[in-house]
Amino acid sequence: MKVDLNRIKIIILDVDGTMTDGRITYDNNGVETKSFDVKDGMAIAKAIQYGIKVAIITGRKSKVVEYRAKELGIIDIYQGISNKIETMDKLLNKYSMTYENVAYMGDDINDIPAMMRAHYVGGTLDAVSDIEEFIDFKSIYNGGEGAVREFIETILKEQGIWEKVLEDYRNKE
Repeated sequence: MKVDLNRIKIIILDVDGTMTDGRITYDNNGVETKSFDVKDGMAIAKAIQYGIKVAIITGRKSKVVEYRAKELGIIDIYQGISNKIETMDKLLNKYSMTYENVAYMGDDINDIPAMMRAHYVGGTLDAVSDIEEFIDFKSIYNGGEGAVREFIETILKEQGIWEKVLEDYRNKE
């Protein structure tokens, strides 16, 4: 059954292993660093610009995630979440949406409950095999290496938004 991507009004993303390569690095002072793909960021920012909400729900807490999310214009940032469904329910209630409006991307078994409810589900190339039965879209890219870009771009293309994004750049002087 083909999923209707025109129903998508919110894209919810996991962070570690999805927006990043899953590595968590600490320096000698215990300061955490993560790497994010700029192409993922472009797609996130454009989705937001064209009216698609983007949210982060992640099990870990990190100032780096908060900083990156704010830089991209993501308003809904939920960190340290063990029950993603409870958070998704609150988020959908906030925006008067249903799970029919949700696209979700993750990479590991803690994402399964969210994946089971979302209308459209993406996984990274390097996602664990246990989630494969729940995903509609498997990226050709690993987490933190363009998987989020590919997932979002697919949605925006189906909704006719990506062509508008490209037109904006073609018409810049």
